[in-house]
Amino acid sequence: MKKKFFKLLSKLNKKILPSYSKRQLDLAKATKFQKAIIGWKLWVTKNSL
Repeated sequence: MKKKFFKLLSKLNKKILPSYSKRQLDLAKATKFQKAIIGWKLWVTKNSL
């Protein structure tokens, strides 16, 4: 059940949240908000695997 929830959340993240890797964002220049989005996406991806 938990894994299904995170897989669904991962699909929603992919559709809704911006992809910073495609934009080649430099993490040193990222804002706190951008870092929070990256951290959120990383946490969801880790839990969905």
